[in-house]
Amino acid sequence: MIWPFKPSTRKQIARIEINGAIASATRERVLEALEEVEERKYPALLLRIDSPGGTVGDSQEIYSALKRLGEKIKIVASFGNISASGGVYIGVGANHIMANPGTITGSVGVIIRGNNLEKLLDKVGVSFKVIKSGPYKDILSFDRDLTTDEEEILQELIDSSYQQFVETVAEGRKLSVETVKSFADGRIFSGEQALKLGLVDRLGSEEDARRWACELVGLDPEKTECHTIEEPKSLLDRVFSGRGQVKSGVGSAINWLEFELATSGQPLWLYRP
Repeated sequence: MIWPFKPSTRKQIARIEINGAIASATRERVLEALEEVEERKYPALLLRIDSPGGTVGDSQEIYSALKRLGEKIKIVASFGNISASGGVYIGVGANHIMANPGTITGSVGVIIRGNNLEKLLDKVGVSFKVIKSGPYKDILSFDRDLTTDEEEILQELIDSSYQQFVETVAEGRKLSVETVKSFADGRIFSGEQALKLGLVDRLGSEEDARRWACELVGLDPEKTECHTIEEPKSLLDRVFSGRGQVKSGVGSAINWLEFELATSGQPLWLYRP
């Protein structure tokens, strides 16, 4: 006897991961995933964040998309090993945040870095002739030190970005700007400390966060599946996935080098010890 096919009657909530440094590729993937969550009408989203932060604009666009989606469905952010700086910025776009007690979080602040190779270039006899339209066109150039005026310009840029960060955290966590500024000096916290500061709502694992998301929309956690929305992997990625820690470590180092080179001179919401 052939039994008729019956589709699964189990309910589902969506899950999206944000791993590693936040840059344009992360933004594109996450925005597409958020669109899919909305189109498929998932009642809730579990947002797993394990990131030290990254570029300012990309973090802002993900945050804005989360805020819009959060008006329609429930979003619970789960902080993993580390969710710092831009990771925090994105996290406060969720309706609720859960962190492990030992999660590294915080690092609310802005940093901009450049390389000064002037002394090295002098030793090898290399110099550059620069023709520019204005005195600050080559600000943060690697072949000379910053002038006093340039330091002031960059500090004003940092201060503006910092104020945006603080105001967003204050709005997302329902704290006063003064309260956020009292701990927004770049320091990092454990999840336990973050709970006392009001940066997160509860302490718990990703599974605890999943159950909470289910309960928020009236679903039984025991009867609800969590569907992870992820970018399809290429054949090469599938072949090499799980090939051991050596490849993983080398790949991570290469990715960080690419990120450092690509973002040199940019303001970053990034924790990078």
